[in-house]
Amino acid sequence: MMESIQHKVLVVDDEEDIRDLLEYNLKNAGYAIETAADGIEAVERARVFKPDLILLDIMMPNMDGIEACRQLRNNPEIDQALIVFLTARSEEYSEVAAFDMGANDYIIKPVKPRALKRRIEALLERTSPKTMDAQDVLTFPSLRIDKTSYTVETHGEKLPLPKKEFELLYTLAQSPGKILSRDELLRDIWGTDVYILPRTVDVHVRKVREKIGNDLIVTIKGVGYKFNDNIN
Repeated sequence: MMESIQHKVLVVDDEEDIRDLLEYNLKNAGYAIETAADGIEAVERARVFKPDLILLDIMMPNMDGIEACRQLRNNPEIDQALIVFLTARSEEYSEVAAFDMGANDYIIKPVKPRALKRRIEALLERTSPKTMDAQDVLTFPSLRIDKTSYTVETHGEKLPLPKKEFELLYTLAQSPGKILSRDELLRDIWGTDVYILPRTVDVHVRKVREKIGNDLIVTIKGVGYKFNDNIN
């Protein structure tokens, strides 16, 4: 576990035995746990509990995990929570849909508790504000990126970016003009201890472009992406 901080985890699954298994193992690892049995309950619990991380199934009654993820990401009070899909759905289109909605990770059942705990710990470590450099503020003619507060401003207006979108933009903006391959971006942002599709990078680039404009991130066909700092 990380230092003495008790992180909060919301476990969402319609199968009671899975909820109980995850709650038992994560409580023993030092996490504060709440549970929910469907997407509607998950959104309601998250508003009150304000978890650091949400474990989310896809196939659930009343509201599935994809829609729950969309609603969670659209709520400014809880949109910074890490969302990890834990599901039996192994199809590529389900994984792509999950990342399109803002997922941070996608894990296929059956769950291995020890491996899951390590994945959760790694995600929380990579996104902890304590690991950031207080000097990490990047300023461009039309953009200001502040890693100490995970905020982005364009022409004085703050933009809401989920963590992975922010990290993608920050990684590219750190080295203006330098071409970074998809593999480099996957390694630097998602790490090497999780399996993520290369298409995930493209999805996140598209989402960032929707918010900051299409000209700041340039596609180098067949290679990767670079940040263009010559735009006013």
